[in-house]
Amino acid sequence: MSHQPTSDPGQEPTRAPGDEQSPHLSVQDDRTSLHPSALSRAFLDHVKYSRGHQLDHATALDRYVALALSVRDRLVERWAASANAHAEHAAKRINYLSAEFLLGRALVANLQALGVEQAYREVLADLGIDLDELIDQEPEPGLGNGGLGRLAACFLESMATLGLPATGYGIRYEFGIFEQVIRAGRQVERADEWLQFGNPWEIARPEHAVEVMFGGETQHIPHEGGGYRVVWTPHDRVLGVPHDIPIAGYRNGTVNTLRLWGAKSSREFDFQMFNAGDYVRAVEFKNATEVISKVLYPNDNFEAGRELRLRQEYFFVACSIQDIVRRHKLAYSTFDNFSDKVAMQLNDTHPAVAIAELMRLLVDRYHLSWKAAWQQTVAAFGFTNHTLMPEALERWPVELFERLLPRHLEIIREIDRRLTRQVMTAFPHDLARAGRMAIIDQQDTPQIHMARLAIVGSHAVNGVAELHSHLLRTEVLKDFHELFPERFSNKTNGVTPRRWLMSCNPQLSALITERIGDGWVQDLEQLRQLDGLSDDESFGERLMEIKHGHKRALAAIIARQIGVWVDPSYVFDVQIKRLHEYKRQLLNLLYIVALYLRAKRGEVVVPRVFIFAAKAAPGYRQAKLIIRLIHAVAEVINSDPRVGQIRVAFLPNYGVTLAERIIPAADVSEQISTAGKEASGTGNMKLTMNGALTIGTLDGANIEIREAVGEENFFLFGMTVDEVQARLESDPSGRAAYEASSELRAVVDLITEGFFSPEEPDRFAGLMEGLLDRDQYMVLGDFDAYAACQGQVADTYMDRQRWARMAVHNIARIGRFSSDRAIREYASDIWNVTPIPVALEPGASD
Repeated sequence: MSHQPTSDPGQEPTRAPGDEQSPHLSVQDDRTSLHPSALSRAFLDHVKYSRGHQLDHATALDRYVALALSVRDRLVERWAASANAHAEHAAKRINYLSAEFLLGRALVANLQALGVEQAYREVLADLGIDLDELIDQEPEPGLGNGGLGRLAACFLESMATLGLPATGYGIRYEFGIFEQVIRAGRQVERADEWLQFGNPWEIARPEHAVEVMFGGETQHIPHEGGGYRVVWTPHDRVLGVPHDIPIAGYRNGTVNTLRLWGAKSSREFDFQMFNAGDYVRAVEFKNATEVISKVLYPNDNFEAGRELRLRQEYFFVACSIQDIVRRHKLAYSTFDNFSDKVAMQLNDTHPAVAIAELMRLLVDRYHLSWKAAWQQTVAAFGFTNHTLMPEALERWPVELFERLLPRHLEIIREIDRRLTRQVMTAFPHDLARAGRMAIIDQQDTPQIHMARLAIVGSHAVNGVAELHSHLLRTEVLKDFHELFPERFSNKTNGVTPRRWLMSCNPQLSALITERIGDGWVQDLEQLRQLDGLSDDESFGERLMEIKHGHKRALAAIIARQIGVWVDPSYVFDVQIKRLHEYKRQLLNLLYIVALYLRAKRGEVVVPRVFIFAAKAAPGYRQAKLIIRLIHAVAEVINSDPRVGQIRVAFLPNYGVTLAERIIPAADVSEQISTAGKEASGTGNMKLTMNGALTIGTLDGANIEIREAVGEENFFLFGMTVDEVQARLESDPSGRAAYEASSELRAVVDLITEGFFSPEEPDRFAGLMEGLLDRDQYMVLGDFDAYAACQGQVADTYMDRQRWARMAVHNIARIGRFSSDRAIREYASDIWNVTPIPVALEPGASD
């Protein structure tokens, strides 16, 4: 969705490229103005002066960087104005701590936030340049693994769009989430060199570098006023250098900051060793320390990987908390108002050590009493839990903490001691409860439970979907809810419609705007007006035409990337998400094999393309084996001329940019996780927003999406949470389901016997035998229900008018799943932060 900007108020018409400079136009106008002439000059100036080229000799990369810098100039004006407005209002600020920020490309988002996409498109066209070619030059920052990082990015964008003062804090990974390459069906990980050519959006701030300490020992020194002071003498010191990225609000003047920390050695170079000829050891310490911010989530299947991951988490937390405290001390002379001016949100357990770090600073450095420091800490922190999976609730060995963070271990032990006393006072005859709630457990190898630390040290704890929050209160964190019931709430996730509808699906956005205006971009609930168009056949036809256009474009991508030809008239059935057993890509695959066998028997099969995109964690062997099986099945089906009505496509290296291509083209959204395992999901929201119909379970946000769009517009199957639990307690094996279903039996046997791996018949046998022994995620248990529901999907798709009506209802009723709504709830219920208007100088606004 693009708008032609008007000229700036009070500005005289300016020259076109090549015309003489107007005497009324200043250099600042070229930096800040949104007038097309100024945009053109700014671009050409950056090509020449920032990249050192004339336009004719500039590469596509030169032109992209010049364009990004000219856009950044305009953001910087708003960035400074936002900082001034926040300071003038003495505003309370949100500080969002997350180990992941899966941002996606920034250029289009920033052009649209400024309202100059169309103006730039025309300016560049006059210079013989296609804007889309420059957009494709931008590497995608691989700063996240999946939904957690993408949610954080949506939230930052919504905070800025709502005018809320906010800063995101994370790590500037030099090599982000790995680049996935498929070789002979196997996932191979390669370094993601997203910073190879630099990042024009960021501004390094070495003057605000922070020192981070590791290891060493603590000393308890008596204090003349009574008590003692603790001095931590570290073994290692690392510098954290901040790199700031502007996060623009949609056409409101607000630009907030994402501050990412890069690790830099405190001892760059040992000149004495170098002169002595020991060249390797001369830079050994530098390399060892700077590895902290090299890679997102190092493989923690071995001790060195676990240690590096804890170093990463503490590094970014220590940098961020010190930065937050520094800013507070600059503005105020006291910590009495710290929690009145500072809100800090922990995005899952990765930054939970922030609680101990803030206590360390307040008690050890600024000499607050424990009581006063704890009061400010709890009041400042909020904690968002993102998982129900026990293995994802972070725990760290005490031995590792003692070696790396000795002072923090002492603080956590004191928090734990006080928690135990509080529990025993509240439940005096329940010693077992105190053990269950201990932050440091008493196992043979004691571990620190970071989720428990986050709950105890935060005034607010929230889940991310109604079911997820219910299960936290009643099962996973039941003891803590009974001790702190007032802390728990639900904040269902949301996604930004600016990226996930307006930007990735401009054709659908234009159709919607044509019918109801463009207010929906900032108020997604306005899509409800489309409900009245569900019986308008012309609207439905245009919707389906737009969908078909995206399917053609995706078919071309599939052909280009993996050499598989697919027919865009087929059903495009999409499952795109991180590869995990509970997300049940394997269930989808078993159905594909069943469909293949039906087609081989001559049964009528509604033509369908099954599209997968997923990365498996490097150390997750089972997930990587499932990827290999998907490719083995795809190879057989795609090369069988007798089953041309089925195609299977696995698109490698899934990320935000690829999702933006797949989501608008999807007919069917696979949201088939085992009930009770998915916290929320956000892919379900994005796909629904773009008119895909969901086949899914009663899990995560699926439940609320189904309630919103209407159960008649949602394909439901599968066991409930209680039914899954009952099955696991009575008979966790999958053998009963296998014996009861002849179709399932044929599928499992075909895979087990090596049909899809004749050169290695036993390759996937263990995968099937594991399901028969223990069907932990009900892959076999839910198969028949899933297959029957897929039949309903196929039958419905054949009625094109009905399908279009259902798609319209899905789009019209998705409004509550905007990240704007979610952020408003956080701001009012947890952070107590209000919007601050930002006034721009004349000539800087459109």
